[in-house]
Amino acid sequence: MEKMRTENLEKVRQAVNVCTMCGFCKSVCPSFKAIRWDPSAARGRVILSYGLLVGDIPADDSVVENIYTCTTCMDCVRRCPSKVDVVEIVELCRADLVKNGHILPKHKAVVDSVLKNGNPYNEKGTMVQRLNVKPKNAKVGYFPGCSAAFRTPETANAAMSILKKLNVDSTVVDCKCCGSVMQRIGWNNDDVVKMIKENVGAIKKQGVETLVLSCAGCFRMFKEEYPKFTEMPFKVLHMSEFLATQDLKLKPLKAKATYHDPCHLGRHAKVYDAPRNVIKKIPELEFKEMANIRDQGRCCGGGGGVRSAYPEESKKMAEARLEETAFADIIITACPFCVSNLRFGMPDGSKKRVADLTELVNELL
Repeated sequence: MEKMRTENLEKVRQAVNVCTMCGFCKSVCPSFKAIRWDPSAARGRVILSYGLLVGDIPADDSVVENIYTCTTCMDCVRRCPSKVDVVEIVELCRADLVKNGHILPKHKAVVDSVLKNGNPYNEKGTMVQRLNVKPKNAKVGYFPGCSAAFRTPETANAAMSILKKLNVDSTVVDCKCCGSVMQRIGWNNDDVVKMIKENVGAIKKQGVETLVLSCAGCFRMFKEEYPKFTEMPFKVLHMSEFLATQDLKLKPLKAKATYHDPCHLGRHAKVYDAPRNVIKKIPELEFKEMANIRDQGRCCGGGGGVRSAYPEESKKMAEARLEETAFADIIITACPFCVSNLRFGMPDGSKKRVADLTELVNELL
């Protein structure tokens, strides 16, 4: 058996030996709950990564599947008593798998589309062209993200509507994909960094001082990853953070609601209070938290490339999260991808609404 080249996993050789295999991660791992097979839990992925690193196992289909059914939700990192950064290990393992030619066909199609079209959906045109807006120079720039621009334009339109209603000097930034999807999949970092620098250059050119984003994944990318590779000449805010600072005059809404913490907004970027503070501004809304919230919030199942490659597993994770929302009429979240996957997991005929916070605020403003 020929040993796989593992230049990336070498960076965490010590970390993969720190895991004590206690299994605490199994109680919170969304993919383990859906698949019920130990290699699909965080500790199983650490073992598989170690096996690839030392050459004890081949990168066969089962290994690739178990590494790629991780949503990178980071709940295992929170729960780990040994403080093992499982997400870092998984993503470095993916980078080595891709470098050795082990990339899932659906993920390859996503990457090809990003490199060719600037978005993962194989759609022609840019975000601003799809949204039919003309970029200009302004102090506040709105980055819609690929999901809102090409799949849920109602979210992007709501964000632009809010900025207009609040008389904010704003523009939609003329950018490509943020690069998060390629980084999560494990694609060549040179291509990601090139995209990062192009996007920052385009935003800077428009004179933007504050960048506002409605997608949790895009927000995490700009907030956590972009500064590692380039200087950031503007402030980065999630739409919920921006709205929390505004004097919003909202119409009453008589309904029972709860809030789902997107993993990239919550555990990754530590934004918990802002969306809840915005929800508190809605008169007459009866708000109740789910059982698992904030840093313990369960994943919707859509992240890490899982939805595109393993939709059935992704749906099971969404269904598990939705079980906690039985009391609510409306499930509010702050990411178009979470909206999409929670709707994907909704039973046929359900009258429960999954709403993006941006859309809800625009309706009531």
